[in-house]
Amino acid sequence: MTAFRKLIYQWISKKYMDGCSSYNSLEVRKSCRSKKQARDMFASGNIPHAQGLVFFNPLKALEFANTYGFPLVIKPNVSGFSRGSHFPIRNTRELWRAIFLAKLWWPTTVVEQYLEGRNYRVVVAQGKIMSVLQRYAPFVTGNGIDTISQLIDRENAIRESMGLYPCIHPLQKGKQTQRFLKKQKLTLDSVPAEGAVVNLFYRISLAPGGVVRTIEKQTIPEVNQALFKKVLELFNANILGIDVILEKGIETDFREQKCIFLEVNSRPYLKMHDYPRYGKKEDLSEYFAQLDKLEISQADIF
Repeated sequence: MTAFRKLIYQWISKKYMDGCSSYNSLEVRKSCRSKKQARDMFASGNIPHAQGLVFFNPLKALEFANTYGFPLVIKPNVSGFSRGSHFPIRNTRELWRAIFLAKLWWPTTVVEQYLEGRNYRVVVAQGKIMSVLQRYAPFVTGNGIDTISQLIDRENAIRESMGLYPCIHPLQKGKQTQRFLKKQKLTLDSVPAEGAVVNLFYRISLAPGGVVRTIEKQTIPEVNQALFKKVLELFNANILGIDVILEKGIETDFREQKCIFLEVNSRPYLKMHDYPRYGKKEDLSEYFAQLDKLEISQADIF
């Protein structure tokens, strides 16, 4: 049975976790698997986080919405790469649709308060801030001349010239993009005004064409850095990818703005840190050299 489980884990790792690190013990990885585990740990350490609920019965999500209001986020209790996540949900109709789609990924589902702000992945390793990325949903910026379709072509050409593929994906023009544009009363033939930012999808993820920007670590206040390091200590982990939204930005003291920690990733996808669309690529070899020296127990077991 153990050999079979190892084969299953190897298949999962290859299929869904290519480029993800593996520097934590099985015990730590088990403690980070669900959104509820992360939320409970955040609460125990007084880490700012969203009110949330794990549910199987959709009526529980409706009760949560009636209590806390909108906007909300719906996501599978166990997932990665934002698979099955839907946000921001602004009304009951969108809530029901999101619940149905999320449950296609996992039977137990999470509903949480949603903060519209700036989204970051903070990687903390062995007590140090290793790398920080700001993450963006797929978008184009208008110039007052080109159509959205032309802007997509222009952006994809830039990504190709920068050598970002296949880690970063091209922007898409398919039905998913067209439906999202329609909600904004736009089409691929619309011509955005100069400087107008047009989102092509809601999800902050690489697969639909999202990108990342490198944040210089020295711009992050010490109080924020200490908070991220505290999360690493709470989980007793060697490395964590911490997802957080800050209303004003990570360069501002978290106590002076709304701030929500979303989840932690015990096997963070570090490959994307080598392919920023904006900002400079960091040399992270020093951190990897130290992490590679670790002896990880049960690394081949899920």
